[in-house]
Amino acid sequence: KETNPECEYIGIEVDNTYADAARRYCDWVLVGNIETMTEEVFSTIAPSDCWIFGDVLEHLYNPWDVLALSRSHMTSDHCIVACIPNMQHWSVQASLMAGAVFYQDSGLFDRTYIRWFTRMTIIDMFTKAGLVIEKGFPRIFDHSGGARAIEAIRNTATSLGVDPNMAVNDSLPFQYVLKAVPSPK
Repeated sequence: KETNPECEYIGIEVDNTYADAARRYCDWVLVGNIETMTEEVFSTIAPSDCWIFGDVLEHLYNPWDVLALSRSHMTSDHCIVACIPNMQHWSVQASLMAGAVFYQDSGLFDRTYIRWFTRMTIIDMFTKAGLVIEKGFPRIFDHSGGARAIEAIRNTATSLGVDPNMAVNDSLPFQYVLKAVPSPK
């Protein structure tokens, strides 16, 4: 808002505590569940030039429908920006192999996640919603502690007949950040 004050920033938040915090950054905040909003309520915030789903889609029961609903209110010059955790990350694969999947208060095993995505399922979700990923980048953090897990991923992929380079590359991002636009009709 400080950088771009002429824009109107609208927040949607299901939790009152987080809604109060969001009011510091948004022009107004709608308290409610985006998944159960009526078309009438949804229309009060649409169309929007840019929908931002920052670490949100994994918390929804049906993110496919939310994206499709957003898409239905978009014109060709609108976009969606999203940040989505990568459940193919090497640390998740290592935890699965060790049988040590314990829910946490944050991170890739956040206890509030409902859905999990990989690079391929992210692309599929946006495509099914009528969107095309125009830009994107992986957020890769220090993975030096995962060298043994990454080598095991390479070896497992090879033994399964899966491209080992692709398997390793897909295990490095902690999250994906992307910009999607409406697909041509």
